[in-house]
Amino acid sequence: MAFILVVCTGNVCRSPIAEGMLRAALEARLGDEAPMVASAGTAGWEGSEAMPESVAAAAEHGVDISGHAARRLEPEHVGAADLVIGMAAEHRDHVAHAMPEAVGRTFTLKELVRLVEALTPADPAGEPLSQRVRRADELRRGGFDGNPHDEDVVDPLGLPLESYRAIAWELQAWCDRLADGLTGTAPAPSTVGTTEV
Repeated sequence: MAFILVVCTGNVCRSPIAEGMLRAALEARLGDEAPMVASAGTAGWEGSEAMPESVAAAAEHGVDISGHAARRLEPEHVGAADLVIGMAAEHRDHVAHAMPEAVGRTFTLKELVRLVEALTPADPAGEPLSQRVRRADELRRGGFDGNPHDEDVVDPLGLPLESYRAIAWELQAWCDRLADGLTGTAPAPSTVGTTEV
């Protein structure tokens, strides 16, 4: 089964939210065939829970991260991942510096979304994750600029709950776009609250 690793600094704010949201988005599109999603931090607060504000903000989107336990990023985590997604350029660069062999499968979230959305022609659903990632890297190495001035998801640590809510909304939108771009599918329509006519 494919494995996606989400990376931030402490693994208590951004990456737990993104991990939960990306997992939910991929499961909505692929069901049991969805890749595994996990997270870690470049300075991970080993064993710490996600910040209460992160838990609350994620819950407002229907994502439960209350059981999260932070971990420090280790080479074996990167080695096992088909795709590494940094919350900011510093996380992508940390992985690239520590494990140069992972450069081709390490991106920031926003960078990767822009790359997979730019891939042409649009591929049918079912392209393996590793192939999609490889093509995104080829496009990046070919000079695709994306938006290098907007690659980071801001770290809300120490900020009020409203900041965490803003980050959660941002992450929800980017994770949904990434799930669409990686899978070539849209989520199954929800039947909750609908009535037949």
